[in-house]
Amino acid sequence: MSNFIQVIFSSLEIGSIYALAALGIIIIFRTAKMTNFAQGATGMFNAYVATFFLLKTGVNTVVAVLFGMASAFLLGLIIDFVVIRRVRNATPVSLQIITLGIVLILTGLAPVIFGGNPMAFPRFIQNSSLTILGASIMVNAVICICLGLLVLVAVFLFLQRTKWGLAVRVTASDSNTARMMGVPTRLVNMGAWAVAAALGTLAALMLAPSTVVDIIMMDGVQLTALIACVLGGFQTFYGPVVGAYIMGISRNLLGFYVSTTWGTAINYVIILIFIIFRPYGLFGKKQVKKV
Repeated sequence: MSNFIQVIFSSLEIGSIYALAALGIIIIFRTAKMTNFAQGATGMFNAYVATFFLLKTGVNTVVAVLFGMASAFLLGLIIDFVVIRRVRNATPVSLQIITLGIVLILTGLAPVIFGGNPMAFPRFIQNSSLTILGASIMVNAVICICLGLLVLVAVFLFLQRTKWGLAVRVTASDSNTARMMGVPTRLVNMGAWAVAAALGTLAALMLAPSTVVDIIMMDGVQLTALIACVLGGFQTFYGPVVGAYIMGISRNLLGFYVSTTWGTAINYVIILIFIIFRPYGLFGKKQVKKV
């Protein structure tokens, strides 16, 4: 039982990281109608910024996280204003290739600016654990789970309860109609890039204590977040988040109880089979265009 509890908490921790990245991807997809392959790269780059800031100033970890998210927010604004806004009428494939170009730029700039050596980002609370139902759980894992859920709830409340959230949902539904109704779709798209970058950075900094800050740290998260979007469906904001937690839990359970070597591969095969029978995802549905 204690092993099961540890696996579940570990799954929720990594699931929160996947969920934050997936939410950033789906926000841009729904508002700008493009798949953002640079979500992981923006998180990685600003994880470097936060870690460099922490090492140079010696500030508290929380302050470093907030600084990194602020720099990510600014980077998202710059990406939209300098790049995306000027190619808005490009084809969907061209837009996706542009995001791959952003990946190359950020992965090239990071070692030039911050050096080629990996950096270590500390836990929120060092070497402290809780005992839950006989299982020893790191306090840092509990903090990451709670922080991830808190941010996700805050974003969904913003989308559902505020005027700007309504503007985002209207733009996601039909950007042309939203523009004709007076919704500032350009500001919505700019805000989407900024928020997505901040979410990706938080995901990277939650992951960093268990690995290192380097240019490949978010590659696996980017891939899993994209699969979570497919699993949950691209038609809703919450579907990819649910898909991300399913990915985290199923991967860890298969890895622990079936095979540590083949657990991830088996997980992907099961999801592939599911998508064959339900290609629009858990919460997606077929869209019929009327002529």
